[in-house]
Amino acid sequence: MAQYFSIHPDNPQVRLIRQAAQILRDGGVIAYPTDSCYALGCHIGDKAAMERIRTIRGIDARHHFALVCRDVAEAAVYARIDNLQFQLLKRGATGGFAFILHATREVPRRLLHERRKTIGVRLPAHRVVQDLLAELGEPLLSSSLIMPGETQPLTDTDEIRSRLEHSVDLVIDAGPCGVIPSTVVDLTGDVPVVVRVGVGKADLLGVTIGT
Repeated sequence: MAQYFSIHPDNPQVRLIRQAAQILRDGGVIAYPTDSCYALGCHIGDKAAMERIRTIRGIDARHHFALVCRDVAEAAVYARIDNLQFQLLKRGATGGFAFILHATREVPRRLLHERRKTIGVRLPAHRVVQDLLAELGEPLLSSSLIMPGETQPLTDTDEIRSRLEHSVDLVIDAGPCGVIPSTVVDLTGDVPVVVRVGVGKADLLGVTIGT
């Protein structure tokens, strides 16, 4: 049965953050808040935990996960980032964005887009996630918490707890998030392309939707 941590969104309890990080290191799957909506996360190197997330969500190998990174420097270990992309990622660190980038060799092959060899990267502004990443010391492998046959993510932590109490190891309740997903920006071409409009405002990046 899943553990349940109520963590303050602006002043996270250090003890609970440390316990959450250890659950991830031990192969656990967590439900946690983000800048857009609640998500599922696991350790980047744990294939079994990743497959558990696929089972929970009812998705196959064609679905791609994102790496949630503490900052641009950490993202640069896993993604090739030039000067322009660096500036865009810095602006996107306000949260609410996911960036598609060419992956480096540090990314496990199972996480790569099969043809394009790309990886999705998120830089959260959410304090709980920032503290968790700092304690973990590496990125979190993440997927939106959308259940099979549904189009909207779960947002109520009591519902998340009741529906996933036998599927995840931890539910982190840090208050409401929302139902709007992240804005996805493809940075693999000559110009940035917004491929999904979400909670992140494209004008903050100086990117025009549809370009």
